[in-house]
Amino acid sequence: MRTRFAASVLSALLYAQGLLGFAGLATVLLKDRAHAGQLAVDSDMPAGPSLLVVR
Repeated sequence: MRTRFAASVLSALLYAQGLLGFAGLATVLLKDRAHAGQLAVDSDMPAGPSLLVVR
């Protein structure tokens, strides 16, 4: 009985570790993608005074 319980706990921990690894990978990839998109938007903006007024 203890062996089956230990196997279930180990399986649950491995599953959780896989989910956390997938979430970490997705976070890194999405951050790189957002950063690349921000660079593309920044390069399209003209140099000079801004028309935006900050209140």
